[in-house]
Amino acid sequence: MTTIRTFMTEDHRHCDDLFADAEQAIGQNNLEAALAAFEHFHTAILAHFNTEEKTLFPTFEAKTGMTMGPTQVMRMEHAQMRSLMDDAVDALKAGNTDDYLGQAETLLIMMQQHNMKEENMLYPMCDQHLSAELPEVLQRLETELADA
Repeated sequence: MTTIRTFMTEDHRHCDDLFADAEQAIGQNNLEAALAAFEHFHTAILAHFNTEEKTLFPTFEAKTGMTMGPTQVMRMEHAQMRSLMDDAVDALKAGNTDDYLGQAETLLIMMQQHNMKEENMLYPMCDQHLSAELPEVLQRLETELADA
């Protein structure tokens, strides 16, 4: 049976793969391909963040009453990563690969730490607290990610 944890973790991996495509293009000194790949990654991860912030987090918070806990931390980290991604895109557009690589390295570390917290703490909590609503919540998450 699909759980929130398995479904959202799969989407993390999808975003990671797209990020790796941008890194590979940079490694080949192909700025145009790097920018295209990074923008593809950027779109996918923003869809992921938006789905969490629009559907998953509010549903979890409504069910548990926990509004100042893990979801608040995840939202703050999303904001930090959005800023890093904006800076990375700007660096790529300016042709500044050194600046991009610095932003990308920071972003990668943040994503890894963030994903671990979601996959090992928040998603299992969501599965536990939202078990009665699981099919509906999963359907909404799938639809939102597919429409992005």
